[in-house]
Amino acid sequence: MKTLWTSQDAAAATGGQTTRDWVVGGVSIDTRELEQGDLFVALKDVRDGHDFVAQALKTGAAAALVTHRPENVPEDAPLLIVPDVLQALEDLGQAARARTAAKVIGVTGSVGKTGTKEMLRSALAPQGRVHAAVRSFNNHWGVPLTLARMPQDTDFAVIEIGMNHPGEIGPLSRMAQLDVAVITTVAAVHMAAFDSVEQIAQAKAEIFEGLGASGVAVLNGDIPTLPILLNAAKGARVRLFGESDQADLRLVAARTTETVTTVEALLDGQEILFKLGAPGHHLAMNALAVLGAVQAVGADPAQSMLALAQWHAPSGRGQRFTVTRSDTGGVMELIDESYNANPTSVAAALSVLADSQPEGGRRIAMLGDMLELGPQEQQLHSDLADHPAVARIDTVHTSGPLMAALHETLPDHKRGQHFATADLMAARVNRLLDSGDVAMVKGSLGSKVGQVVTAIKALGQTTEK
Repeated sequence: MKTLWTSQDAAAATGGQTTRDWVVGGVSIDTRELEQGDLFVALKDVRDGHDFVAQALKTGAAAALVTHRPENVPEDAPLLIVPDVLQALEDLGQAARARTAAKVIGVTGSVGKTGTKEMLRSALAPQGRVHAAVRSFNNHWGVPLTLARMPQDTDFAVIEIGMNHPGEIGPLSRMAQLDVAVITTVAAVHMAAFDSVEQIAQAKAEIFEGLGASGVAVLNGDIPTLPILLNAAKGARVRLFGESDQADLRLVAARTTETVTTVEALLDGQEILFKLGAPGHHLAMNALAVLGAVQAVGADPAQSMLALAQWHAPSGRGQRFTVTRSDTGGVMELIDESYNANPTSVAAALSVLADSQPEGGRRIAMLGDMLELGPQEQQLHSDLADHPAVARIDTVHTSGPLMAALHETLPDHKRGQHFATADLMAARVNRLLDSGDVAMVKGSLGSKVGQVVTAIKALGQTTEK
């Protein structure tokens, strides 16, 4: 086990008291994902992590970060005792950032944060030791946890930073002390907490609060709120990506097949051509943001372009599967976009589905509610019927009270079945899909359309494409 924290270093970082000497090789907040030798952090969330300290130590944790010794834990247990566990986790994160010479890239945006983070992981991997969160750890505990897990010998770190409300990004960005700040896009997401897209842009621009004096801002040059971002990024070196003439990394063309996007672009006026291991115009845009960040940290874009050909969409964000049905032997394709949804990401997913090539079947969208959209939520759902990609989609099935607005707006020949909940849709997938179909499942996490994905996979043998 490689040492990540000693008890002495962790105590110095947090101001806590250790019960005895220990070393840990990782940091965990969940006993279900705990690895041998981890420091278990007893956060309070839905459950109090202190209730799981004994279990964590029994199953392999080398120590636990706590405010007190739980009653069912031995007196000689390896503990780091602090006044506030979350604050101590933040302290560990800041100490980990301070002791490394890594170039740190922060990624935020209304859409594409996790995919861009994973692209950066792939793009930089051939050129150094890369540290990034394993999933979408982008909130008030996810960012310090990602930082606290960062080895001292990291060369490049990629920190995803998200938000639901104003004022959330700034503190996380300052904690990460960024060398590069990437904003993928600004769109009508989390509108329940904002009055306008301009306010969302201002909140996303908080990422510049943690950008160093010589930092680089990599921004989407095509969005209407770009002036807000540019004003907030004053003092930083700005790199623009997009399709407009002003872009430093300008997309010329993105050609998709079922599994690949071929990207033709101009990088500071020089023609470049590379492939992504997943289809989507929106992914080509994210890849240009990635190359901008690669340049900004002094890495080689040519090596990164080669590496991006091996990149694949993260779980629930465009993964593609072949499903061979047990009942008929027929083969279908599943596009899993079930992790989250908003008008921008649903539009992108519909475009990917429209570009798919069914083997004698249909293009079928299976959509759940988009949540946190505020007063315009009904209209934003019904507006999806006007997206150009819908013209090339055969059937749209919907679930949830908000998607009922889209169901009613769709033309008769496109309108599939509507279900009150995603679990009811999941129970009917065997009748909604046939051999040769391509089905795309999309919805906000809270709409639970992941159940539909699970039900489709359960129809037979499933292999990732």
